[in-house]
Amino acid sequence: MPSTLVNGKICYVEIPAIDIQRSAEFYAEAFGWVIIKRGDGSTAFDDPTGEVSGTWVVGRPASAEPGLLIFIMVANMAAAAAAISSAGGEVVPWLTEEPPEIARFRDPAGNLIGLYHQPGI
Repeated sequence: MPSTLVNGKICYVEIPAIDIQRSAEFYAEAFGWVIIKRGDGSTAFDDPTGEVSGTWVVGRPASAEPGLLIFIMVANMAAAAAAISSAGGEVVPWLTEEPPEIARFRDPAGNLIGLYHQPGI
């Protein structure tokens, strides 16, 4: 399927990392992200849709507190939580009541990321 080219679309994400290879392995294992080696040797990713890409960057603090919070869509929350734990992340209990389709986790660098359960995918 060709990518959707629309003014205003979110298309690229830079994720703070301590160890780029470890972070790449985590997201590939937990979410099926496609890991890419660029011509300059840097590591990048495409999400499973090919619509969002990005890279990991060192030298930036992890996004450990909710400010701007990115959510990853999942088909099954329990399976996603198991994949996150298996890949070395941590599902985070939250202090407020969340709707059942929302959860949060920390990746190996400590970034706080959201999960959104989308039924029917």
